[in-house]
Amino acid sequence: MIQNFDLEVSAGKIAAIVGANGAGKTTLIKLLNRFYDPQEGSILIDDVNLREFNLEDLRGKITIMFQEPVQLYSTAQENISFGDLKINPDETEISKAADAAGLGPIIEKLPQEFDTLLGKFFEGGTDLSVGEWQRIALARAFFRNAPIILLDEPTSAMDPWAEVDWLRRFRTLAKNRTAIIITHRFTTAAFADVIHVMDEGHIV
Repeated sequence: MIQNFDLEVSAGKIAAIVGANGAGKTTLIKLLNRFYDPQEGSILIDDVNLREFNLEDLRGKITIMFQEPVQLYSTAQENISFGDLKINPDETEISKAADAAGLGPIIEKLPQEFDTLLGKFFEGGTDLSVGEWQRIALARAFFRNAPIILLDEPTSAMDPWAEVDWLRRFRTLAKNRTAIIITHRFTTAAFADVIHVMDEGHIV
């Protein structure tokens, strides 16, 4: 059960939350995105109760990435552009988002580059490793210009070299935004501006 605590994250800063399994880290992310509401107490953003925000407007201000990235069985270009369904996909912006996420070399190796169908669900599709899917998800986050970024174990499937590159690129993405990363990796946590340790629903 999540208990009352203060978690302040300033714009332009990255906060990491670490803790044992079952400490409430993922639950916190889901509460912030209003997948469900707290049974008691409240969550505030800039002193405004989360429940006072229009749900669609609130989620429009959030980019969220879970440990296992969403694998959309569509083209690489569509996978990135789905980051923001309210704007018309622009090939230049999609390419910039891909480059920012370090996807350039991966896209170049695909049979039809951005037009390659990803996933093996359909005939002729090309599958990616989990780490490559995580980079697709990062590109999707770059494409979505949301002021709040919530990440749950975003580098869990990456090797150390890929993780360092990903984190460097993520700091660019998080500039002037509010970012919270859930992680078990101390290398990821050390990259943050502030580290919160969570235990049994408390920030300790």
